[in-house]
Amino acid sequence: MPFDRQKFKSLVHYICWKVDDPEKLGATKLNKICWLADFTAYYDLGASITDAKYIKRPFGPVPEAIEPTLRQLQLENKLRIREVPFHGQPKKEFISLVDPSDEMFSPKELEIIDWATDFVSNIHTAKSISDASHDHIWQAATDREEIPYYTIFAIPGEITQTEIDWARQEIEGLR
Repeated sequence: MPFDRQKFKSLVHYICWKVDDPEKLGATKLNKICWLADFTAYYDLGASITDAKYIKRPFGPVPEAIEPTLRQLQLENKLRIREVPFHGQPKKEFISLVDPSDEMFSPKELEIIDWATDFVSNIHTAKSISDASHDHIWQAATDREEIPYYTIFAIPGEITQTEIDWARQEIEGLR
């Protein structure tokens, strides 16, 4: 499925509206909610919600289209972004100015988005969700590399010597 820019914009707007306390939603949490919703949908439904590209960054996965999408929502007067001090650092807060449309989402997608939004905004801090996003999926990519959706199916574990020996035998058999 190709990237659906309009659906991604609706996703971002919906998340900002859903988190009614701007102090609970900074840039880190917004990025992680988008990532968690898209990758969870890919796992549960067989397709992501928006097919956005997620890039490995030092603080976890970041949707490639997030900055232009936020600018567009501001220009359309759907979203206000303010910068506030937070522990001596600037933090962006997002305030929805109008109700979003959720027509683009299936009921199951909305259920996933609502779950991801609640999980990240109410249970995690920006640091704890950033730390949690540094999982085996994130570690498989190099900095600024796209994180493929299929990595959600990767199972972390150790490779045994038996598996290494088997792989060597298979390679030798191909020569």
